Amino acid sequence: MARKQLFTQGIRDSLAMAVGILPFALIFGTLAGAAGLDLWQASGMSLLVYAGSAQLIALSLLGTGTSVAVILLTTLIVNLRHVLYSATLQPHVSQLPQRWRILLAFWLTDETFAVAQRFYLTHGDKPQAHWYWLGVASALYACWVGSSIIGVLFAQVVPDMAHWGLEFAMLATFIGIVVPLLRSQPQIAAALTAGAVALLSHAWPYKLGLMAAAFTGIAIGVLLEWLAGREQQP
Repeated sequence: MARKQLFTQGIRDSLAMAVGILPFALIFGTLAGAAGLDLWQASGMSLLVYAGSAQLIALSLLGTGTSVAVILLTTLIVNLRHVLYSATLQPHVSQLPQRWRILLAFWLTDETFAVAQRFYLTHGDKPQAHWYWLGVASALYACWVGSSIIGVLFAQVVPDMAHWGLEFAMLATFIGIVVPLLRSQPQIAAALTAGAVALLSHAWPYKLGLMAAAFTGIAIGVLLEWLAGREQQP
C-alpha cells in the first residue's frame, strides 16, 4: 500500500478511539479551567505532555499545592506503562530513522498502541507501515488537543461537565479494541488478573495500583506461556 493509503487508513481506523478520547479531553479542559489554568496553559499542557491520565493527576496535585518534584515523580510512575508499549512495538520500527522513532514515541498513547498493535498483528510488517501509525497518532493527537481547548472554553458555560460521567466512553471504546486481541489463554488470564489487581488496588496513592496491575498481569502471562512451552516440549 502507498504511503497516502496507509496514512488515510490509519486516520479512519482511529475514529473509534477518537469517540472515546473526545469526552475525556473535554473533561480535562473543564477541570483545567476550574484549576485556574487559562486557555494557553491548558492547551500547552495537552500539546507538550499529551498524556491524559498524567495531565489529570497533575491538575489534582496542583490544586493541593503539591511540590513540582512530587508531581513529576507521580506522572512518571503513571506513564511507565509506555515502556511496555514501546518494547512491544519497537521491533516494527527499529529500522526507521531516529526522527521517525522520536515522533512516533512522543505520540504513543494507550489508544494509539491498541490500534497500531492490532494492525501489526493482522498485517505484519508491511513496507511503509509506519505511515499507518503516523495517521493514527496524528489524528488522535489532534482530537485530544482540539477537544481540550473546547473543554476550557465550555468550562465557562457548563462548569459541571466533569460530573457527567463522560469518561466512560473512553473506557468502553478501549475495551472494545483490546478484547478482540486476547486470543490465547495466557493473554486472557493476564488481562483478567490485571483487571482484578487494578480493582483491589484502586485506592493506592499516586495511581500505583495501575503499575501493580500491569506488572502482575505481565507476570501471569509470561508464566503461563512458559508453562505451555514446557508442556509442548518432547
